[in-house]
Amino acid sequence: MPIRLLSVGAFTLDTILRVEMLPAHQGKFIASDGVQIASGMATSAACAAHRLGAQVSLWASAGDDPVGDQLIADIQAEGIDCGLIRRVAGARSALAAILVDAHGERVIVPFYDKKAQADPEALPLADLSAFDAVLVDVRWPGAAALALSAARSIGRPAILDADTAPVEVLERLLPLASHIVASEPAARIVCGHALDPESACADLASRTDAFVAVTGGAAGTWWHDRATGRVRHVEAPKVKAVDTLAAGDVFHGAFAVGLAEAMPMEEALRFASAAAALKCLRFGGRLGAPDRAETLAMMAAHWPSL
Repeated sequence: MPIRLLSVGAFTLDTILRVEMLPAHQGKFIASDGVQIASGMATSAACAAHRLGAQVSLWASAGDDPVGDQLIADIQAEGIDCGLIRRVAGARSALAAILVDAHGERVIVPFYDKKAQADPEALPLADLSAFDAVLVDVRWPGAAALALSAARSIGRPAILDADTAPVEVLERLLPLASHIVASEPAARIVCGHALDPESACADLASRTDAFVAVTGGAAGTWWHDRATGRVRHVEAPKVKAVDTLAAGDVFHGAFAVGLAEAMPMEEALRFASAAAALKCLRFGGRLGAPDRAETLAMMAAHWPSL
C-alpha cells in the first residue's frame, strides 16, 4: 500500500522563463525556453511525492476564476487528489513570474490575493487519520496551523517547510510542527542573526522539541540528532544545476515520503537530497522532479556503502 500524504499551502500559476542572465537593468529580454504550470511550494512538493510513489491530496485555496480552473486541471493530470481545494468566490488565484538563468539561479515574483489566502474556519475533513503524514508550507498560515495541530494530535508527522516568511508567521507555525525543515534564510529570520547553517540548526533545535533540519542547497543539509545532542551533516550529490527552481519543494516532498515510510532519519534526508539534486538537472521547476527508481539509483551512486 502506498503511503498517503496531505500537502497544504501554495497553489500558483507559474510562468517560468529561461534567460542567459538575470536582468540587472530595465529593458526587453528574449527567453530561450518557457513553461506555464501549476506550482507553488506545497503543490510542487505534492507532485514530487506522487512521483516517488505516494498518494497525495492537496489542500490549497484558489479563486473561482479561469486561472483556478487551469490550476486544478493541471494538478489532477499529475495524479494529485484535488477534492479538498477551496474555491473562493470573487478572489483571484495566485500567480508567479519566474526567471531562471544559465546557472540555474532564479528570481521569483509571486502574487497572492489576500481574499483567496484568508484563514479557513476549519479543516476540510473531520480528521486527518487517513494520512500517514502532513506537510505544510508558510504561504497559507491559517490552514497550516490547523493541519499541523490536527496531525500532531493524532501522532502523525506534522512537517513544516519553513521558508522565507514574516517572522510572526514562522513563530506561529514552528511550535506546532513535529518536524521542521527550514531553509537557511528562514532559520536566520527566526534566530535573528547571521549564523552559519550548522549553528542555526543548533539554535532552532534549542527552541523546540521537534526534529530540526536546515537546508543549504548545494552545501547539503544539517540536522539535529537529539540522541547525541549534536548537529550532523548530509552532503548533497554534486550536480551541474540547470534549474534550482522547486528543488527545495522536491526535497520536502521526498522527505515527507521517507518519514511516512519510516525510513531512518539519515536515509530520509539522503532520499530527499538525491531527489532534489536530480530535479536541478532539468529546466521547468517541479516538472523536473524524479521518479523513485531514479532517486534510489542516485542514492546508490552517491552513498555506495549503504
